[in-house]
Parts: sequence; C-alpha cells; structure tokens
Amino acid sequence: MQDLIITIVQSNLVWEDSKANLTNFDIKLNRINKPTDLLVLPEMFSTGFSINPEKIAEKPDGRTFFWMQKKAAELNCVVTGSVLIEEGGKYFNRLFWVRPDGSFDYYDKRHLFRLGEEYKVFSAGQKRVIFELKGWRIFPQICYDLRFPVWSKNRYLNNNYEFDLMIYVANWPQVRSYAWKQLLIARAIENQVYVAGVNRVGNDGHNIPHSGDSMLVDYTGKIINNASVHQEELITRKLSISDLAQFREKFKFSMDWDEFEIL
Repeated sequence: MQDLIITIVQSNLVWEDSKANLTNFDIKLNRINKPTDLLVLPEMFSTGFSINPEKIAEKPDGRTFFWMQKKAAELNCVVTGSVLIEEGGKYFNRLFWVRPDGSFDYYDKRHLFRLGEEYKVFSAGQKRVIFELKGWRIFPQICYDLRFPVWSKNRYLNNNYEFDLMIYVANWPQVRSYAWKQLLIARAIENQVYVAGVNRVGNDGHNIPHSGDSMLVDYTGKIINNASVHQEELITRKLSISDLAQFREKFKFSMDWDEFEIL
C-alpha cells in the first residue's frame, strides 16, 4: 500500500442549478496545482440538497456524471461526490466514484433524512460499498448516515480491517454543526480509521445556513486539517498508511470488536 493524497472541497452551492455549480467547480478545481489521488465534493454538489427531484434529477449518465468523468481524466484522480439521480422511476441520492479511465462505482444513500422529508421522495440504498484506491479500502457515506454507528462500523475479518478511510459528503446545517464535528471524531476513534467530512457552506434554497466545518480526522480522533468556517476552501493532505498500520498494531482494539452482520 502507498500513502494516499486526498483533496476535499468545501464550497457554496447554487440552489437547483447544475450548470452554475459545475461552472463554479471548474473554476475552483483549476486552483489544484499539485497531484492528488482522490477529490471529494459535497453531497448533491450540483444542486444543493433538494427534495424536488422531478424538477432537477438527472439520469445516471447525465451532465453531472459526464462532468465527473471529464474532471477525473483531467486531474488524473478519482472524483467522488453525490448527485440527485432518477433511475427506473425512482430517485436516489447517489455517490459516484469515478476513476480517471472513466470507469465508476456508486453508493446510494442508506439513511434518508427524516426531518427534511427525504425519505418520502427518495429510495434508500440497500448495501454497504467499499471502494479501493492504491491499496486503501474506502467506505463512502452520505450526510445523515453519520448518525448511524452500526451502519458505519468497521469489522476485523480474516486478519484484515474492512476499511481504512471513511468519507462523509454532506449538506449538514450550521445549527447542528456541533454534532457533525463530534460524530466525525467518534467514527474515526471507534473504527480506527481516517475520516474525511466534506460539507457545504452558504444558505440553501430554504435560507438554511451551512457553516462547512469540513475536516480530516486521523485514527486517534485528532483533527489533522479543518476548513475555515463559512469559507470556500480546498484542502489537500497526504494520509500515511504506515502511521495507521503502526497505530493498529499497537492498539489492537479490533481483536475485541463484536462480530455482527447488517441485513
């Protein structure tokens, strides 16, 4: 395994306007002047968190997905973030994992936000998905998933950890920013993994403010990078696989984890 260079993008989003958002991200990503392996964008980065899918949902091979393929090729890295998708007459909050060669995988959000009535409009994902990059096993999740530690729990199977890095993409409102920050730290500690939390800033179409608070957390729960509050910002950081391995070898909490299976 090799160290992993990750770039997280904390951005304002134009409400329900994919063309404007993709243009804005074009400008932001042009500022990346050094290699990265993984670029992480917020939840519903092309529209903001909207529950009006009949108006703005895209097909799986729509404009935003094509844009992600283009950016992955240009930057020679994996590009990931969630998009509002219509497929088979159903709507999904879908995180795409797009590689430089155009190939991809995806994860559909499991836990649909009840307070925002997302559960009334969208279909929930049914399975956990683990992506691989440079030998790392990476577990993607979307916003409200952060509140469900069973769904998020790492496992130690056949002398291997199920994953090494967790990614949370979000439109998490400022009013609950304390919970966002504490839960990201908790997920890192309890799973002995790095955690990347990528949130938006600015007000959405309902005038709800978002403070960002995007961060990278190491396996001890230490915040190793955090974005400025209420500011658009890109952060690039190298994550050390040897440091993670040494910590896990010294603190073998995984040997005492409960065995479980999610149905």
